[in-house]
Amino acid sequence: MNNYLFEFIGTAVLMLFGSGVCANMSFKTTYGYKGGWIVITFGWGFAVFVAAFISAPFSGAHLNPALTIGLAAAGKFSGNVLGYIIAQMLGAMLGVSLMYMMYKPHFDREEDANTKLGIFCTAPAIKHLPSNFFSEFIGTFMLLFAVLLVGGAEIKGPFPVAILIVAIGMSLGGATGYAINPARDLGPRIAHAFLLPIKGKRDSNWGYAWVPVVAPILGALAAAGAYLLLNI
Repeated sequence: MNNYLFEFIGTAVLMLFGSGVCANMSFKTTYGYKGGWIVITFGWGFAVFVAAFISAPFSGAHLNPALTIGLAAAGKFSGNVLGYIIAQMLGAMLGVSLMYMMYKPHFDREEDANTKLGIFCTAPAIKHLPSNFFSEFIGTFMLLFAVLLVGGAEIKGPFPVAILIVAIGMSLGGATGYAINPARDLGPRIAHAFLLPIKGKRDSNWGYAWVPVVAPILGALAAAGAYLLLNI
């Protein structure tokens, strides 16, 4: 059971640090307020590094349902896909719940419900669903395609993937907030909507929620197909 346990722990750590940098940049009452997009992208990159460093020896550090599905489609993962996805989703919900408990005084003082929601899940800078879908698709395609070329399920350490996350965020992430991970977006969105007593919260924007779930999965499947076509 260690593989499921460490996918759970790794994804929880990923979301604690990742959503934590979003909170630190978003609240006027923190020292990190308005740190900027570069801080966000490096924060997420470091979050991936720490989470993968912890979980890779035990579970392979997928930390992302799209990666698990794509690796399985590419023949690089023969484990229980559903078990991994459940562990990742639960871990994501735990991670953002810990972030919320730490930043609760700041959530309570923040009056803008959109700011609160944006700490939990992504939203497009310009709502244009075809473009938003393609942004998440191509970002996840590049993530898994690079991972497969670097080493597939046996990734050569967490550092290359952390750099890849930063690169995707800086170059491709500004249009949608680059979820590129269904658990990263859907798990926190569920926590925001149903689990956490957030003061003054708004609806959880379920009309957009399918984009950062479906597009990353299809992007990962496309990357797996491209990798298989190369016949490496």
